[in-house]
Formats: sequence, C-alpha cells, structure tokens
Amino acid sequence: MAFQSVWYFSDLPEDVVDIIERDLTEKFDSQMADSKLHGDALNKEKRNSKNAWVPTTNWVGGFVWHYIERANRENFLYDLRNIDGESMQFTKYGPGEFYGWHNDAGLANQYKPVSVGNRAQGLAQDYLNEKVEMVRKLSFVVQLSDPDDYEGGNLQLLDEAGNSYIAPRQRGTVILFDSRTQHRVQKVRTGVRKSLVGWTVGPRWK
Repeated sequence: MAFQSVWYFSDLPEDVVDIIERDLTEKFDSQMADSKLHGDALNKEKRNSKNAWVPTTNWVGGFVWHYIERANRENFLYDLRNIDGESMQFTKYGPGEFYGWHNDAGLANQYKPVSVGNRAQGLAQDYLNEKVEMVRKLSFVVQLSDPDDYEGGNLQLLDEAGNSYIAPRQRGTVILFDSRTQHRVQKVRTGVRKSLVGWTVGPRWK
C-alpha cells in the first residue's frame, strides 16, 4: 500500500539547518518577489507570500534529491526525471500571508508540448529534446523555520476521502506528496515561516 504523502525527520543538526537557511537567505533574499500561481499569474486572494527561485545547481538541490529518490523508492514508484524547471522556491510567509487550497498537478495545469529547445528554459516543457510531455508528479517541502518562530502557517493536506491533516512543523523535516493532492498553507498569524518547495516531473500519466 502506498501513501499519499510521506515525510522524513531528517535529523539534521541544527547547525546544518542554520547553514541551509543562511545560504539561501544570503544568496536569494534580494530576489524575493510576490509569489505567483502556476502559469505565472499573480493572485493575492489565493496566494500571498514571497519567494525566490533557487537553481538545482545549488548544493541544497542534491540534499533534496536524496529524499525524492528515497521516497519514490520506498513509496511512490513513479517514473521521475528531474525537479521542475531545474529550480526550487525559497518561500516566506509573514503575518497575514497564506496559500489557499490548490493542487500542483491538476488537468488545468498540465503542460502542453512546447518546443523550447533549451534545457535552461525549463526541461519540463522541452518537448523538442525530450520527445515526451512532462507533468508534475511529486511535490516537496523542506521546513526551514523553527515551529516556535511563527503561529499559524500550517501545511494542511486532504486525503482521498476528504479528511484533512497537518504536516509536521519540525525544523529540517522533508515532506513529499503526490502533486495531485489538495493542500494549502494556513494564514500565518505571527512570525515568519520559511521553507524550500518544489516539484518533481516525469512523463505524462498513461
């Protein structure tokens, strides 16, 4: 039996999580901008947060990929190729910020074959080189904030029966779930919630 979502308490020493957070902050904080929906639409009534894009060439990408492969081997068994667009989102939610109910891979946001012909422009749509259409299959979240640093801001998911559950808030936890899963980030009441999020793609479901 496979589970809709899995998480790993990575047991990273606090110093290592500090390094990850500090490295992302130093390199990408100046690039923070309003978060947009899939398809590059800005809608603060549905998603209100800030994020910067982190290329998978950053050393943190290797750390995340280890858990993607582990979760896929132990639970999902999906045909995966790479992280969507070869980039991840360093995301911040401040007081009053949130992300409403959504999924990362519904039919409405399936990729259409686009001949971009350049991997740097996003492998997920690189139909010319790959000869296959890529879709999001696994989503991931790395918790970077201490749970005492903020109130609210829970990552809430819905199972297939419509029951909701809250993902762990423990710092350093790596959470992975099927990208078709309905989920949201509840409104932050106080403090700041920081996370690293992204999506793994593979050939379209058949």
